[in-house]
Parts: sequence; structure tokens; C-alpha cells
Amino acid sequence: MAGYHDDKDQLLRRLRRVEGQIRGLQRMVDTDTYCIDILTQVSAATKALQSVALNLLDAHLSHCVQDAIANGGGEADEKVAEASQAIARLMRA
Repeated sequence: MAGYHDDKDQLLRRLRRVEGQIRGLQRMVDTDTYCIDILTQVSAATKALQSVALNLLDAHLSHCVQDAIANGGGEADEKVAEASQAIARLMRA
């Protein structure tokens, strides 16, 4: 089971909200809204997606990685490396 299973409804609500923000951005561009106003909304959508990513990362660490460490062996090393790579990707974004 996915580590975010218990928070799935909350994550889906957040993603739907981001989807609405993106549709709003499309409307803003379509109606020639002032550039700075669009950039402000892009920043808000970006922060919302980053929040989703951090929640998913937290769930991964507290469920998947924690379980792998408790079980020991090579899987623990793989999960820690996987989490490190995910953090690195988030930092580059």
C-alpha cells in the first residue's frame, strides 16, 4: 500500500485545486492579463505543487523508508537512496 494512502483524499483535493489554478492561468493568458499578475499566479501554483511533493516525500519517508529500515537488508539502502534522489530532484525544480 502506498505511504500516502491515509492522506489520499487530501492530496487529490490539493491536486484538483492546482488543476484549477492552471486553468486560471490559461484564462489569464487568453485574456492578455498583465504579465506580473500571471507570474504571481504561476508562483502560487508552483508553491502548491511543492507542498504536494513535500507531503508525498514525508509519507514516503515515514512509511516506505521506515518499513524498509525496520525490515533491514538491501531494501533499506535502496529506499534511502531513492528518497535522496527524490529530494535532489525537488531541490533542482
